[in-house]
Amino acid sequence: MKRFRLARGMSLGNLEDEIDGLVSSQTLSKYERGKLQPTAATLNQIASALGVKSAQLWGEPPCHVEWIAFRKRARLGKREQERIQSFVAEEFEKRVQLQEQIYEGNALEFPVLSVPVRNLEDAEEAALVLRNTLNLGIDPIANLIGVLEDHYIHIIEVDANEAFDGISALARDSNNKPLAAAIATRSDVPGDRQRLNIAHELGHLILKLCGEIDGEKAAFRFGAAFLAPAEQLCRDVGKKRKNIQMMELLHLKKRYGISVQAMLFRLRDLEIITNAYYKRWCININRAGWKKHEPIEIPPEKPERFCQQVHRALAEELITKMEAERLLNHIVKPSADRSSSERRQFLKLPKEERERILRKQAEEMADFYEHDTEWREWAGGPVVEYDTP
Repeated sequence: MKRFRLARGMSLGNLEDEIDGLVSSQTLSKYERGKLQPTAATLNQIASALGVKSAQLWGEPPCHVEWIAFRKRARLGKREQERIQSFVAEEFEKRVQLQEQIYEGNALEFPVLSVPVRNLEDAEEAALVLRNTLNLGIDPIANLIGVLEDHYIHIIEVDANEAFDGISALARDSNNKPLAAAIATRSDVPGDRQRLNIAHELGHLILKLCGEIDGEKAAFRFGAAFLAPAEQLCRDVGKKRKNIQMMELLHLKKRYGISVQAMLFRLRDLEIITNAYYKRWCININRAGWKKHEPIEIPPEKPERFCQQVHRALAEELITKMEAERLLNHIVKPSADRSSSERRQFLKLPKEERERILRKQAEEMADFYEHDTEWREWAGGPVVEYDTP
């Protein structure tokens, strides 16, 4: 109950108002701490106010969510941190439950917290290991979110302020076996920053830190190497450069989908440019006012798999329309296809009326096939010879 409340940014007082003062905020606090149990009527009212099923307040969650990393600034308040974590946990559990409903099961295809890293060079190598595991080669990744979702890593967007950067998490079953992985990212960041944030969190999910290595530096090195592999980047810019122009950096930004600043940092890490030259570029970027807003905007990527899975489950009647709306947090528009209830209504019509409707549809389709030639071309029309120069 507390987690659902926090995920919606509600205080105990807010919840008391939502249930029209049925019980006090002090009583609600006792419910959350297990000091008191609500009646069925009160529980139903609370569930309605939170937009969940009553059973969700009684039952065990479908998995245990383990936080791997939570990247935030110091100014992110405790209450906001609790809201974000509660929201991500709820959304992650939805995805795990639906994954099991449509029989996808455990499809993790990457090593979880198991690639040993003792130095930054190991983090570089770990990025290549994962690329090989996912059969990505060394080419730039056009759609990072699409690739990760294809390999069952859930991407969750969070509405939050700039003090929040990202979360990586695992879902485990009652036997502590990993069921799924998730990466949460802020929903309003530019695409270049979004991609590096996600790749950074991906590093936290697979790296096993050894010794005294800095986890954030290792994850950043992993993320940069995953998006811009050294071998391919050296082919594009060369192994050593004394000078590099802004237009070339902007081209690299578009090609690899990371910011100019991150690209310069990457070139320095690979010793393609010197540290002194890197610092000169940093000064120039500050003078130009590009620290936060660089030239050329990379559009953010959008997660799509969960929405597709919900509509699949709805079409296969594994979930109801109401359940689909709860999962997606918005109203689901009716399908363009005739529903089973509409078909039943059609069959209840008198025979003469059914035949009239079918004759009308047949006439409309006959007219379409007689006058519209596009379908013939699609189906394989006559071969046409074209003159070639």
